[in-house]
Amino acid sequence: MSTQNPSPKAYITPPGVHVIDHPLVQHKLSLMRRKDASTNTFRTLLNELSMLMAYEITRDMPTQAIEIETPLETMTARVIDGKKLVLVSILRAGNGILEGMLSVVPGARVGHVGLYRDPHTLQPVEYYFKMPQDMQERDIVVVDPMLATGNSAIAAIDRLKQLQPKSIKFVCLLTCPEGVAALQKAHPEVPIFTAAVDRQLNEHGYILPGLGDAGDRIFGTQ
Repeated sequence: MSTQNPSPKAYITPPGVHVIDHPLVQHKLSLMRRKDASTNTFRTLLNELSMLMAYEITRDMPTQAIEIETPLETMTARVIDGKKLVLVSILRAGNGILEGMLSVVPGARVGHVGLYRDPHTLQPVEYYFKMPQDMQERDIVVVDPMLATGNSAIAAIDRLKQLQPKSIKFVCLLTCPEGVAALQKAHPEVPIFTAAVDRQLNEHGYILPGLGDAGDRIFGTQ
């Protein structure tokens, strides 16, 4: 009889989790994972990847009809109201995704949630919160490169729900089964958009195989 351990069961992505598996997204993510990627390379790839992800995340954005003049005639055309969209960055690493998405939707408003993870409890501690006015009329996209324990995302969405926005989405580069389960348990109606669902968390709350600390790699502070 074989004494080998059985292979781990394949992870089945639950409803509400959208893995953006476009080849360009996966290619850039693989380059970012490499430990020898420089700060400049990592930052550039993150900007490009964020722009690519933005196309999928905004696929269902509402549009309105307006009348425009082409060089040949008048026509009715569809446009989005970017000012109704709020991109909310979980500081500090969320700013790396924010820049790329603003390149695609420059009319979006921007909010910031300042959270840091207590190294002992792994629980988030809020130190900053600034949002646009009239949030009840707006759709929110929360951005943070990593959904690991899920604690920061849950805390940010808890605060944002107090403002009663029209909708909330969560966007990350990487997540893991533990992070997905935690966020879906706390906020089951919030869809998660990610480029990959990695294997697991380690004992320090980092995603494996992951790409390290995204904030340190974006800002060169490691």
